[in-house]
Amino acid sequence: MQQPLAYRMRPTKLEEIVGQQDLVGPGKIIDRMVRAKMLSSMILYGPPGTGKTSIASAIAGSTKYAFRVLNAATDTKKDLQVVSEEAKMSGTVVLLLDEIHRLDKTKQDFLLPLLESGSIILIGATTENPYININPAIRSRTQIFEVHPLTPADIKKALDRALNDKNKGLGDYPAVISEEALNFLATATNGDLRSSLNALELAVKSTPKNDQGNINVTQEIVEECLQRKALNSDKNGDAHYDVISAFQKSIRGSDTDAALHYVGRLIESGDLVSIMRRLLVIAYEDIGLANPGACQRTVAAVDAARQLGLPEARIPLANAIIELCLSPKSNSAMAAIDESLSDIRSGNYGDVPLHLKDAHYQGAKKLGRGVTYKYPHDFPNDWVKQQYLPDKIKNAQYYHPKENGRIESAFKSQYTKLRKSAGHQ
Repeated sequence: MQQPLAYRMRPTKLEEIVGQQDLVGPGKIIDRMVRAKMLSSMILYGPPGTGKTSIASAIAGSTKYAFRVLNAATDTKKDLQVVSEEAKMSGTVVLLLDEIHRLDKTKQDFLLPLLESGSIILIGATTENPYININPAIRSRTQIFEVHPLTPADIKKALDRALNDKNKGLGDYPAVISEEALNFLATATNGDLRSSLNALELAVKSTPKNDQGNINVTQEIVEECLQRKALNSDKNGDAHYDVISAFQKSIRGSDTDAALHYVGRLIESGDLVSIMRRLLVIAYEDIGLANPGACQRTVAAVDAARQLGLPEARIPLANAIIELCLSPKSNSAMAAIDESLSDIRSGNYGDVPLHLKDAHYQGAKKLGRGVTYKYPHDFPNDWVKQQYLPDKIKNAQYYHPKENGRIESAFKSQYTKLRKSAGHQ
């Protein structure tokens, strides 16, 4: 039985990887590891189809190490022992361990000494946040890298390669794919290259040749193979992102009906991932401190939508969207952190005041660290006048509160009172 196109097109060297150039591009961290032959175990986390397995495969191919793939949830300790024995006999083995967040203690205890010795280079793959879902003992022995959804340009590059590759791809098929169909394949899977490649293979192999002997793959055929409608696609592939942009701007502008219209278009195209991610951004960027409770409820709605999946996911999402539209708005928190980051990136910061420096180690007091620090809980109302910012920027103000809701109005009152008590104007 022939393996799926996405499997056959898996890269065998770093140069073949599309996307993730911040990790595998020339001079970047994984490229440096491979060139220096100083591989360390790592965890790759990100959405499905974004290249985690491809990176592991390319690392193994570029270093000529044996490459093995196991699943932490379904493969046993005995399977790990087989890989361990192979490493003892033939040298280092690169092991891709999928769903590493589901690694149990027995398998973990078996793996740890192998990671310490370097006989196995572990590349863990997960869609879950490793800082929350992976055991600290594994985390401490690995580097953690985040992989991101591929751009439409990345996916088109991979699709073109698959269409022209006569050895592993579809180069022996007389396929002619329309630009609209290619753009739709590149945008409709939300950065999931695996889904795009497998849909392309189904489209090519299930379409009969025409009278000229060609296999014409149209947008309608791709829609059928992906089971998604091209409501948000145009000849340039931009309209999908235009709808996402209009969705956020409608909520920011408090137009409930427009927001529901645009999210309806995203739902019809099956793009649940973009809806959930955008809603989380909107909640904290556009509503923020004007209604923190709405932000929390949006997180709960997104979590419910993720567990339910479409079509039921539309219900908690609609609840969140309507509340965000009708909520007071404030971007003061985002503006505050961006202003702070601007100062730091321009070099406008100073040394941490001596009384705030860590004083928990022997000899710290001799260096004057923490000696004059005032513990706020020892004072009335748990507050005492004390400088916290470095001398260079001691009067800096980043947060400029708004009064667009009852909650942030209260924050403004407290913030203003505290700044005045601290001696700021």
